Amino acid sequence: MTIFYVLLVFVLIAAVIAIETKNLLSSVICIGAVGFGASLLFLFLRAPDIAITQIVVEILGLIILIRATIARDLTFIGGDREFFGMVVSVVVIIAISLVGVVVLTTLPVVFGDPVFAEVPNAASQTYLSEGLRDTGAANIVAAVILDYRAYDTLGEATVLFTSIIGATVILRKKTKKLLEEPDL
Repeated sequence: MTIFYVLLVFVLIAAVIAIETKNLLSSVICIGAVGFGASLLFLFLRAPDIAITQIVVEILGLIILIRATIARDLTFIGGDREFFGMVVSVVVIIAISLVGVVVLTTLPVVFGDPVFAEVPNAASQTYLSEGLRDTGAANIVAAVILDYRAYDTLGEATVLFTSIIGATVILRKKTKKLLEEPDL
């Protein structure tokens, strides 16, 4: 559970940096870190469907923000970088990688073992034992998606659809107004 609090602190620090930094691209990168940390928090809270939705929305949002940032703020990386800044960046990357390796090797659940089997009163156990009787559906996956969690599935589909439409509108090459203008 301490990993949960470490991730929460990471998300808060990234959010503060995103707000306080003057460089737009650095701010967008910190917003991406906040979204990625939030999706990891959802995984620790055992909500993988929300974590997947968060990742998809985060990726599409970052594409939009990076495109808007690059169009507005042209920053070029020069050949002369500060030695201290580069060392700090390398140390932070190595530290994050080591924490990730430690977390993955000390997980209480072995990869591939079903987590829902450890919790006797989990919703998944109810779906499996009473799904056919409650819904009458032969396919338990369809019963869970369409009967037990219909509103949740509708909400997730709406969020995904809206983010994809938003990304499509922003990332298209020519706008409707430009198409109506005559070529000179």
